[in-house]
Amino acid sequence: MANIKSAIKRVQISERNRLRNKSYKSAVRTLMKRYFTAASEYLANPSPELEKEVQQRMAAAFSKIDKAVKRGVLHPNNGARKKSRLAKALKTQ
Repeated sequence: MANIKSAIKRVQISERNRLRNKSYKSAVRTLMKRYFTAASEYLANPSPELEKEVQQRMAAAFSKIDKAVKRGVLHPNNGARKKSRLAKALKTQ
């Protein structure tokens, strides 16, 4: 453990940021999984209700990815790649 006051503060700040980043990344992964599940159900048997759910899940995932990029948790290219992967899942299958 650090003895200098500024070093102690940096350790505390980096731990706080690590936990915040971890929650954002976890939420992004969860929303992506929910979207992929909904998309596969919709592609198996399309219906207006399932299409609406897929669109809602895509919007939620896009929003969380954009917020993570804005906060610096994800690199912009990483966020763009994730969003592209989400959009591609609905089109190609």
